[in-house]
Amino acid sequence: MAVKRRQGGPRDRAAGARAGTGRGANGDAPGDQARGAELLWGERDRPSRGPKPGLSVERIVRAAIGIADAEGLEAVSMQRVASEFGFTTMALYRYVPGKAELVDLMIDAAIGGPPALDGVSGGWRPKLEAWARHVWAAFHRHPWALGVTGHPRLMGPNELGWLDSALGALSGTGLAPGERLDAFLVVLGHVRTAAHYAVERSRRQQGGVTDEPWGAFMVELVQKHGDRYPAVREAMSSGAFGPPEDDGLEFGLRCVLDGIGVLIAERTTRSA
Repeated sequence: MAVKRRQGGPRDRAAGARAGTGRGANGDAPGDQARGAELLWGERDRPSRGPKPGLSVERIVRAAIGIADAEGLEAVSMQRVASEFGFTTMALYRYVPGKAELVDLMIDAAIGGPPALDGVSGGWRPKLEAWARHVWAAFHRHPWALGVTGHPRLMGPNELGWLDSALGALSGTGLAPGERLDAFLVVLGHVRTAAHYAVERSRRQQGGVTDEPWGAFMVELVQKHGDRYPAVREAMSSGAFGPPEDDGLEFGLRCVLDGIGVLIAERTTRSA
């Protein structure tokens, strides 16, 4: 999920510069975006020629997700996906225009529909907690999605449903629509960051790489130069730099939601 909130920043100026070339925020020409939207939202006609029922957009996307989950997104190419079915690369182009459109389809299919939060009782906070943990789980199921969902781009129906679900959890809190969007971005930002570090740590461990050499070297450096970094020395002496006690999600999520709760309380008091 990638939503652009603020106006007038470097990203907006860059988008404005691209506008002079007739290209959108993700570098696609308007016609490319329209074709991508038709495919992503199921509004594009099925190919009338070429391979018969043995191939479909859904099968292509499922195969590409399988490759990305097992080997990373860099292993996904039109040629590689075509080889999964014994077809030529050109056969795939009858269904999907290129890898960029394929990745958009992969994202939307991989994350699936948004979580059902209506059954979560207790108000906005338990709903956002549940939403955040579902996003966390999705990133762990499909780690490659972390690298392709952090920029403005075309969103599909599933991904847009996740955004709607999070914003809906904050309805009735007294927050203005823009504040609800900002709160969503803060929650998502923490989940993405925590998931990134957790996924990378897991990859290193699976590859037999640990942080022990780095940790031992840093301990030696801090001991040698501890007078210059007293706060770091205190944290290191207390074991703060040791193996994490949890996955990194819960502490930050609690802090973020506490902050949103303070803002909601302020709005409630102001309107009373």
